[in-house]
Amino acid sequence: MELLLEDLVKILLAVAAGGLVGLEREFRDKDAGFRTLIFICVGAALFTMFSLKLAGPDNEPTRIAANIVSGVGFLGAGVILREGVRIKGLTTASTIWLTAALGMGIGGGQFALIGAAVAIILVVLWVFPRFEHWVDNLREERTYDVLCLAEQAKFGELEKCFKEHGLKIRSHRLGRDGDLMSCTWVASGSPQAHDAMMEVLFEDPQVREFKF
Repeated sequence: MELLLEDLVKILLAVAAGGLVGLEREFRDKDAGFRTLIFICVGAALFTMFSLKLAGPDNEPTRIAANIVSGVGFLGAGVILREGVRIKGLTTASTIWLTAALGMGIGGGQFALIGAAVAIILVVLWVFPRFEHWVDNLREERTYDVLCLAEQAKFGELEKCFKEHGLKIRSHRLGRDGDLMSCTWVASGSPQAHDAMMEVLFEDPQVREFKF
């Protein structure tokens, strides 16, 4: 099987597409960075090219390409981690999955479609985080764990402070251990409201410790 110019162009385009997406991931120091996404994009392109070249008259040429989707799914699942109540790595995993789709499109010769897709993806990766940060500043949810003296009135006093500072309480929990009382609130509001509430907790002499 000889090396065709069209095949070489596809491989180089896969390197470019994977590299452009990978630069953003590398800049943000994510697990799947520059070289990883290049390999994924080139690999998907090669598998697609092989499926088109090696398929005989009785074989479905999309059979190999279809398995790329499930195979990349396992690769993406490896970067998803759970830290406490938060899930990390979903954006990186979806970027891996999307980069494989770019490679498949390049291998299938859909150059115009892939060019438009890469441009849109870069806008989402570079521009949308600013919009996301702006939305987060409008409403942020935090979980407060407070340890204070075991006084029933104290729980109501602190809960009133949350509301006075513009924080909306989604749930709360109360427990007691001897002379101390552990209180947990899940509250949402602006970062400024959370900072003001933290000042109250810092200055309250009856609060032994707290974390969020």
